[in-house]
Amino acid sequence: MNARTALQFFTLVCAAALTAACGGSSGGGASSNTPNVGAVPPESAVAFGAISGFGSIIVNGVRYDTSSASFSIDDSPGTEDDLEVGDVVIIDGTVSSSGTTGTAISVTFNDNVEGPISAIPDATTLIVLGQTVHITADTSFDDSIVPRSIDGLAVTDIVEVSGFVDSIGDILATRIELKNPGPGDEFEVTGIVEGHVPGAMTFMINALVVNYSAAMLDNDFPGGVITDGDLVEAKGLTINGLGEFVATEVDFEDDQLAGLAGDADDHAEIEGLITRFGSQDDFDVSGITVDARNALFEGDVNILGLNVKVEVEGRFNANRVLVADKVDIRRDSVVEIEGFVDLDPSAGTVTVLGITIHVDNLTRIEDKRDDMQTFGLGNIVVGDFIAVRGSEDPNAPGEVLAARLERDDPDDTILQGIVESVAEPVITILGVRIDTSGVTDQNFEDENDMPIGSAGFFGRPPDGLVVKAKGTEVGVTDIAAIEVEFETP
Repeated sequence: MNARTALQFFTLVCAAALTAACGGSSGGGASSNTPNVGAVPPESAVAFGAISGFGSIIVNGVRYDTSSASFSIDDSPGTEDDLEVGDVVIIDGTVSSSGTTGTAISVTFNDNVEGPISAIPDATTLIVLGQTVHITADTSFDDSIVPRSIDGLAVTDIVEVSGFVDSIGDILATRIELKNPGPGDEFEVTGIVEGHVPGAMTFMINALVVNYSAAMLDNDFPGGVITDGDLVEAKGLTINGLGEFVATEVDFEDDQLAGLAGDADDHAEIEGLITRFGSQDDFDVSGITVDARNALFEGDVNILGLNVKVEVEGRFNANRVLVADKVDIRRDSVVEIEGFVDLDPSAGTVTVLGITIHVDNLTRIEDKRDDMQTFGLGNIVVGDFIAVRGSEDPNAPGEVLAARLERDDPDDTILQGIVESVAEPVITILGVRIDTSGVTDQNFEDENDMPIGSAGFFGRPPDGLVVKAKGTEVGVTDIAAIEVEFETP
């Protein structure tokens, strides 16, 4: 494994207990789920992915009973209450023959990075302790961030980031929380050692220089020394005058690289980004090698490639390769809908602006209005204000498959998607008529939020392009816009 490939594992490296995560401990879990006579017993399983809901914990569409599970939160004992939707976790346990329910033996969470924001280069990027953090439509923001977007963050804010790591070491954030550290609370970052200078006792993790001259090193480093290519977690309290992260502790994590690759025939469901792409049959997801020669692909295989998000289900073979039964290709969440629910949800759908929105077992559902942790489609009623991120459903044109759904306090109605037709001043998206006659020239904007006026907007034919409109719902399928802008798909 080369250093860059190993970097993908750092979101998987969550605790020392992971050495047994897919092997011996799982057998104990099976005994706690004694099957009925004639029933198919549960099988040992491991899951890696973002939490999509609670009651107990839902990861990769499987609801895991956590009533007897142990929890490790940032290397310390914890509880389910310490977790939120969007946190990336490892679950070790068993899964039922249906594949929809399971029992967790252990749940492990470790953030990717926690520390001060040093820069906000653009509207979708943060720099935290030298790590590049990308914000997408799939990023959940904690309620402490106001507004719940990058606009609610500022340089020097202390944040905790959970997410998936791409092929160059950048973090695709699934959740960001604002932190208020107390005395003695440490910052932390995990990654691959590069540019090690033994004499100066420094090394780099991506763009961060780590000074470990006063750090405690654990006893697991081969030969007792740090080497380029090592996977480490560095903890510390300060940045010195040279801009170096002054580590108080550096832990060697390479002994955990095999933590997610379990015993032969262990069931596994792994969510993440493709970090190595050889072909449709041969690629890595979050550093785990996948053999997809006999897999069923769901989604557009034409977009399969480096840094595409996928969820892979299958079993490990004797060589610790995940032999895939199914590969679910996650499309980018181009569609954004914020508005009032038109009809009571039923059969996995909810309707806003007359648009049918499908919610499946992979949809991340969160309640921002009342902060209900155990929250689902059944808690939503007509008149609730919800925010949806997703894509057009490939199996139902004009309808939407939700990647995220949040119930929230009422706000402006928003609709973003591909423009289907234009009859100036009206544009149509997903069957909804958006009247732009009330939009001032200042509020017609391009992809860089620069005003272009009505003439600039309609002079560049918007049909077929992604447009975001904000305004007021004036009919079930009509919006009176106050702002429209082009968006980068």
